[in-house]
Amino acid sequence: MKYSGIGGQAVMEGVMMRNGERYAVAVRLTDGSIHVDKKETKPQTGKGYKIPIVRGVLNFIDSLVIGMSTLMDSASYFEEEPKETLTEEQKEKKAKKEKLEMTGTLVVSVLMALVIFMLIPYYFSRLVGLVVKSQAWMAFIEGIFRIAIFIAYVLLISLMEDIKRVFMYHGAEHKCINCIEHGLELNVENVRKSSKQHKRCGTSFLLFVLIISVFVFMFIRFDSSILQLACRLLLIPVIVGISYEFIRWAGRSENKVIQTISKPGLWLQNLTTREPDDDMIEVGIASVEAVFDWRKFQEENRESFHEL
Repeated sequence: MKYSGIGGQAVMEGVMMRNGERYAVAVRLTDGSIHVDKKETKPQTGKGYKIPIVRGVLNFIDSLVIGMSTLMDSASYFEEEPKETLTEEQKEKKAKKEKLEMTGTLVVSVLMALVIFMLIPYYFSRLVGLVVKSQAWMAFIEGIFRIAIFIAYVLLISLMEDIKRVFMYHGAEHKCINCIEHGLELNVENVRKSSKQHKRCGTSFLLFVLIISVFVFMFIRFDSSILQLACRLLLIPVIVGISYEFIRWAGRSENKVIQTISKPGLWLQNLTTREPDDDMIEVGIASVEAVFDWRKFQEENRESFHEL
């Protein structure tokens, strides 16, 4: 499979696709039409974007900010309030307010994630420590409990009707990328028969973050709980960076060992992706074509496709 360099995410009733500094959000509106909004992000020109591990942290932050922004943008298309004609000053104030709200939402989300996936598993392992005296085993149990919470969380939200549709659009996103990277013409029929699993998926990335953290945290040994928690927090960027490098490598490699290691993430994607309908696939295609010349990509890599 040839690496295209594009990636994306599902949003409310739509798909966001990103290609380098450009990204587009395609949304199916209530009247049945597809609205496509194209945007650009700041160039990733800093030295950090070229340094292994560090580039993973920076790309993760970029993806988090853009992902949150596109989710809010997509939701705004379905607001029932009538559209107002705003002055430039009002538009500027509204933009600042929305930016502040997004920042607040992001901060609260991060704090909640730290409580759910850091503090709760840690103190659960302290209870286990009443029976298990090995710090290494306590850290291992903590990590397994953390993964269990994550899977339970995904299972729980997958029961919500709105999230089910988001997961269907997530499937459409993967299918569009797989269709392109396997040398097939990007149309509804070809996308429909493409896989809804992809090795570069954010679901796989998060699972690798959790798995790698299990083994990294096993080497943190302090008597002080404060020091243990502080070290865990400080090591999160390192773990994120390592996970990014692996996902990046896995996305470009057909090595059997890498494919085997990637399987847990692909399995978990069965929970976060669902088979989309044709209308959703059309939205995914519109999002891809807004930022990526897939015909040129396939023409330039024609020989590698014949090898598949």
